[in-house]
Amino acid sequence: MAWYPGATKMELQPESDSQPAIRPTQVIYHSIAAPWTPQRTYEFWRDSTNLESHFGLGYDGVVAQYIGTETRADANYLANRRSDGTGAISLESASNDNHSDPWTPAQVETLIRLGVWAHHQHGIPLRICRTASDPGYGYHRLHSDWAIGGTACPGDARVRQFNDVIFPAIAARASGAPDPTTTAPNPAPTEEELMTPEERSWMDSWFGQLNAMAWGQKHDLAAQQATIDSLVKLVAADHDLDAAAVGAAVKKAVSEALAAGTVDVDVTVHDKTATTPPKAS
Repeated sequence: MAWYPGATKMELQPESDSQPAIRPTQVIYHSIAAPWTPQRTYEFWRDSTNLESHFGLGYDGVVAQYIGTETRADANYLANRRSDGTGAISLESASNDNHSDPWTPAQVETLIRLGVWAHHQHGIPLRICRTASDPGYGYHRLHSDWAIGGTACPGDARVRQFNDVIFPAIAARASGAPDPTTTAPNPAPTEEELMTPEERSWMDSWFGQLNAMAWGQKHDLAAQQATIDSLVKLVAADHDLDAAAVGAAVKKAVSEALAAGTVDVDVTVHDKTATTPPKAS
């Protein structure tokens, strides 16, 4: 029998020793329709029913294993053990009472990791089960032969997560492809990228003014800095922009002008009520 190293072992007896062996070819994810910890699920399997799953998963991502994955567990109806000795690995996960909530991020991560382990440990093929007996991965309601009388388990939200996030991540991690769950998000847009074309044109005009009026750079540096600060505040206020970000952009423009061999700048404050931006002289 095989035990997942990422799980806490809570072995069910006598089932663990008395139930027949299987050759695992499928992984089936369930919701137990109760907000239970792995310990509470273990107690339910032990004390209240003759059914059981191989694993139990809490909301916090903690997982326990009750039976080795090469021993039959009875949560999957006809997929528990077939006449050819193949069977399904089953996992019950905490959910609300009608299994309508999504898996938590911690649960999603555990489901992915266990799925990857099952591929490497048992050779579960990286595909969603096409039929009830087809090797691969699935969720309880995927095929009617997996549930007596049918079931809604694990719920619509979790089915979407399985299809959109969990199985793609299992397949990616197990095969060494880029993992869609860890792809870096696009960086947040900068203040400049958020500007309209008109605002960008106005800012460019102000920067042009700075470079065009470069002759007085040595006359009064303190007055020059105060003038630039005033200019930054006016531009930011007129366009609902972050003054600090505008100031940084101004400093960058000045630095680039210096690096290109031009001199520093000296500007005067223009009337904020003007309808058009000042033009470089």
